[in-house]
Amino acid sequence: MEGKDLEDKVLRKLEYDQVIAMLAERCSSRLGKELAHKLKPSLDLEEIKRRQLDTTQAKEILRLYPDFSLGGLRDLRRCLNKAKIGGVIDPSDFLLIADTLLALRKTKKFFCSELGQKYYSLAEYVTNLATLPHLEQEIKKKITDEGEVSERASSELSRLRKQLRNLQGKAREKLESMVRSTEMQKYLQDPLITIRNERYVIPVKQEYRSEVPGLIHDQSASGATLFIEPLVVVEINNEVRRYESMEKAEVLRILRQLSELVAIHEQELQDILFALAQLDLNFAKGRLSNHLDCGEPQMNKRGYLKIIQGCHPLLKGEVVPITVHLGSSFDTLIITGPNTGGKTVTLKTVGLFVLMAQAGLHVPAQTGTELSVFKGIYADIGDEQSIEQSLSTFSAHLTNIIDILKKANSHSLVLLDELGAGTDPAEGAALAKAILDHFIGIGAKTIATTHYSELKSFAYSHERVENASVEFDIETLQPTYRLLIGVPGRSNALEISYKLGLQKKIVEQARSFLSQEEVRAADLIANLEMDQLLAEREREEAHKLKTGIQKQLDQVKQREKELKEQEKKIIQKAQAEAWEIIRKARQESESILKEVRKAKKEAKPQTTRKMQVLKDELRKKETALAEVVFRQLEGEALSAHEVKPGMLVFLKQLHQQAQVLEKPNENKQVLVQAGVMRVLVNLQDLTKVKEELVEQKGKTTGIGKIVSTKAKTIKNEIHLRGLTVDEALLEAEKYLDDAYLAGLSQVHLIHGKGAGVLRSAITDLLKKHHLVSSFRLGNYHEGGHGVTVVELKKQ
Repeated sequence: MEGKDLEDKVLRKLEYDQVIAMLAERCSSRLGKELAHKLKPSLDLEEIKRRQLDTTQAKEILRLYPDFSLGGLRDLRRCLNKAKIGGVIDPSDFLLIADTLLALRKTKKFFCSELGQKYYSLAEYVTNLATLPHLEQEIKKKITDEGEVSERASSELSRLRKQLRNLQGKAREKLESMVRSTEMQKYLQDPLITIRNERYVIPVKQEYRSEVPGLIHDQSASGATLFIEPLVVVEINNEVRRYESMEKAEVLRILRQLSELVAIHEQELQDILFALAQLDLNFAKGRLSNHLDCGEPQMNKRGYLKIIQGCHPLLKGEVVPITVHLGSSFDTLIITGPNTGGKTVTLKTVGLFVLMAQAGLHVPAQTGTELSVFKGIYADIGDEQSIEQSLSTFSAHLTNIIDILKKANSHSLVLLDELGAGTDPAEGAALAKAILDHFIGIGAKTIATTHYSELKSFAYSHERVENASVEFDIETLQPTYRLLIGVPGRSNALEISYKLGLQKKIVEQARSFLSQEEVRAADLIANLEMDQLLAEREREEAHKLKTGIQKQLDQVKQREKELKEQEKKIIQKAQAEAWEIIRKARQESESILKEVRKAKKEAKPQTTRKMQVLKDELRKKETALAEVVFRQLEGEALSAHEVKPGMLVFLKQLHQQAQVLEKPNENKQVLVQAGVMRVLVNLQDLTKVKEELVEQKGKTTGIGKIVSTKAKTIKNEIHLRGLTVDEALLEAEKYLDDAYLAGLSQVHLIHGKGAGVLRSAITDLLKKHHLVSSFRLGNYHEGGHGVTVVELKKQ
C-alpha cells in the first residue's frame, strides 16, 4: 500500500487484522505466530502468486497427509545469541536445538522424496539447508532426554560419577548401619537418612545431642530435632563434596565445548529457524483455508476482479454469498438499496478479499474467483449506515475522501460507503457525482454505495459505470442481501405500504401521481431484477451440484486410501502375531523331535522313516495352529444394540481381540482399538469374546499357556533411563501389555528424575492407556519422583 499510516488505517477498517489473528492461532510455533502477525499484503504479482502456491500446496499436504507435522520447531534465538557471544548454553536448551534439527530432518525427508517435485514450492524452503547431523548426534550423545549431561559425554565424567556413587554408597551404608542399630534408634527422631547442605545427616533428638558426636547442619522449626552429620562419615562426605566439585567442572567443560560447536553453526541454525517458521506459517495458511472453506484465487494486474459466491470470513451464522465483478466492462459500480441491505458488507468483502489474496491467503469464494493486485487500496467506510448523519460525521468522511482524492490513481481500488450522505440531498448527490466523475477520469476502480436516486441515472450516462442493488423481498419485507449487478435499487415504498395494510385505493392513487416514465422504469427494474435472480439461482444450483459431486468423489478417494493403509497395517500386525505363536510352537516341536531322535539313534531304518513322516505331518499342522488358537477367542455374533464402548470384541478376519471405542454408526461400522491402532470395521466382522477367556481364572487354555509363559518371565518393574522419549514410550507400552497378560496388578516404571521430560511423556501415555487403572509417583522407599507406580485393571 502507499504509506504506512494509510496502510494500517485501511487494514484496520477492512478487518484484516482479525483474519491475521485467526491465522496466528493456527501456527504451531511461536516463530510462526510472529511471522503471521507481520504478514502484510504484497504489491508484487509474482511474489503473490508464489505465496498463493505455497498455501495451495500446504493445504493439499494437510488433506492427503494429515499426520504431517513440523513438531519440534523451537524458538532458539536466545540460546543461539548466547552461544554467539561465548556463553554456555543450558543443557535443556541443547534438547531444543536437537528437536529443531530432528524437525528439519523429518521435513527434508518428506520433501526430498518424490513429493519434493510435486510440492516444489514448499520444498525450496528446506532443500538447501544442512541438517547438521554431527551436532545433533553430539547433543544426543552428551545430553539425556531429561536435560542432564550424560555419563557417555566423556570417560572422565563417567569415572567421576562412578567414584561419586561408590562414596555415596559407603556413606549411606555407614549411616544405615547406625540407623538400624537398636542402641542408636532411641536417640533418633526418625530412623531415616536425609540430606542437609548437600551432606548426609540423621535426625537426632535434641536431648541426645551429646550421644551422637558429629557436625550439626540444621534443626527443625521446633528445635526438637537436630540434623547431625556423624563423625564416622565426615571424611567420606568431604570426599563426596570434592568429587561433586570435580564433576561440576567436567560438566561445565562439556557444556562449553558443545556451546562452541553451536556457535560455529549459529548462522545455519538461524537459517533453519527462519525456513521452518516460514513452513509453519504456510501450513497455518492451509489450515485457515480449510477452516473457512477457501480456494486459491486467480491473480492479475489489470485491475480486474470477479468474486463468485464470496462470503465475508468474519461473519457468523448463515451468510448469503455475493457475486460481484469490476474492471471488465465497467470500472465503477454504484450500489443502491435499503440501508440495512448489506451494501457495506459488500464493500468490506471486496476490500478484505483483495488484501487477503495479496498476502497469499486463500479467499472463501468459489472456483473461478479472480482478483487484481492494487498498489493502493482506499476506503471510506463509516460505522453507521443511517443516512441521518450529523454534520461532524459528514466533515469527517469528506476529510477522508479529500485524502483519497490526493493519492488514488489508475492502480487503486476505492471503496466509498454512503457517498455524499449527511448533508442536503440535492447537494450531497451533486457532490457524489463530482467525486465519482474524478475517479472515473483517473481510471481508479471504484465501488460506492448510496441511497441517492440521482446516481442511478448517473450510471446510465457513463459508459464505464454500472448500477447494482441489494435484493429486497416484498413478501417478507426483509433484505435478502443478494447483490444484483445491472439492476438499480428501488424504494419499493408502494408495495411495502400495501403489504403493511395501507388501503389499496390510496396506494393506487399514489401510483397515479407518478409519471408514466417513473412507472415504466419501476416495472422495467422489477423485471430485470426477477430475470437476473432466476439466472443467478440456476447458476448457483448447477455449481452446488458440481461442487457436491466433486467433494463426494474426493472423500471416497481419500477414504479408500485410508482403508487400504489401515488394512495393510492390520494384516501385517496380525500376521506377525500369528507367526510368533507358530514360531514358539515350532521351537517346542523341534525340541521334542530332538529328544526322540536322540532316544531312537540306534533304531531301525523303518523307525527313522516313521519319524520323518511324523515330522512332516507336524509341519503341515503348524500353519493351522494359529487358526486353532484364534478360534478359541471367537464367540457369538453381536447385534448393534449389544455393542457398547469399552467392551472387548473379537475381529474375525484379523484374528485379534479389540476394544470398542464408539457405538456403531449409521452404516453399521464400529470404531475399535486393536493394539496401537484404531480401526473402523463392519459390525458383521465382530463377535463376542468367549466368556471363559475373559473371566476364567486359574485355568490354562491354549491362549492361557502363552499368558503363563509371560507370567514366568515378566518382572514387576522396567528400567527406561537412558532411552530416548520415543524408545521409552514403545518399551513402556509393550511392557504394560506383557504385564497385563502375565496377570500383574502393580508395576513400576523407572524413568529417573532429571528435568521431568520423560516422566511427563510417561504420564501422558498412562492417562490414555486402556489397561491402566491408576498411577502415582513412587514413595521415598520406592524411588521417589524417579519412579511411577502403575495399577493395572483387573482381568
